[in-house]
Order: sequence, then C-alpha cells, then structure tokens
Amino acid sequence: MVLKNGQRPWWERYQPISYRLVTRSGNEDQFKEMTRRCNAVGIRIYVDIVMNHMTGDVDPAVGTGGSTGNAKLRDYPAVPFNSSHFHAPCAISNFDDQVQVRNCELVGLHDLNHSHPYVRDKITTLLNHLIDLGVAGFRLDADKHMWPNEVKMMMESMKPLNTKYGFAPNTKPFVYQEVIDLGENNI
Repeated sequence: MVLKNGQRPWWERYQPISYRLVTRSGNEDQFKEMTRRCNAVGIRIYVDIVMNHMTGDVDPAVGTGGSTGNAKLRDYPAVPFNSSHFHAPCAISNFDDQVQVRNCELVGLHDLNHSHPYVRDKITTLLNHLIDLGVAGFRLDADKHMWPNEVKMMMESMKPLNTKYGFAPNTKPFVYQEVIDLGENNI
C-alpha cells in the first residue's frame, strides 16, 4: 500500500503478503550480511515475526518485494497460501472469548489456521531459513491470537541456531511473545 505522499505505512510490515526477504529495509543478501557483521561483534539479531495472519482486504495487494496476491480471496501465491489455509472470516467482538481471539480476524487481518500442518510447515520453514541466516531468535507478534499448542508445535520444529554465526552447538533460538494485556481480558 502506498500512501498519498508516496510513502509506505509503518504498519505494512505487520501485514505480510509473502515470506520473501525483500523489504524497504533491504534484501536477503543484505540481511545475511547484517547478521554476519552483527554476530561477529556479539550483537544478536531477533526477528519480529508475523505468524498469526497475512494482510487484510487491501487492493491492490502488492508487497514491497513485488509479490502480489488477491487479498479478498485470501490468495497469496508467493507463499503459497489460499483460502483453505485460513479460518473462516469473523471479527473479534469479545476479547474474553478465546475461540474468537484465536480463530477470528484481528482488526480485519486474514487469520491463518495453524491447525493445518501445511500452514505450520510454511511458517517453520521461514523460521528455519532465518536461523540459517544467523538470527538468534524471534519475537512472536500477536501471540495470544494463536492456539498455544499450535505455537508450541512450530517452536519445537525449529532447528538449533547456526554455529557458523558463533552460536554453541544445539543452542535453541530465544523466543519471546507479544501478548498485549491491560488486565481487562481473560486470555
């Protein structure tokens, strides 16, 4: 999405259209070089990862790296995901209802159905690719909007950190989870 001033909005980073590592911050080769240089001096990289959802109904659906899709049909060919990989469309109206919070769309963003092994595999493939590129761990965006057992399965499918970047053998990635809690909800 491009704003009237020609800029892309900050929140676009939280509405993926693909899992390609091509953003306005750089491409995959530049990311790998950054992790190499940072790890060489003891600076660890943690990726802010969006695993809960893809975009909302944006038209045209064109990512910063050129990936396209038909968001209204929940069709993201660069992953690929299609409508069968998402929960049925519904809005969260009760944040105390764990089924709504975990199976409905957060602010209209198309909610991935992690009960499908295919969806979990696509996400863990991305996580493992980032580990290969030298990351030390992940911040899971919108974590309370996913079922804990499904998140656990994805976390258990991650490989150990890449020893080429100075990590000890068999070191697991550090994972921290974004859970917005103002003391008002049961989840």
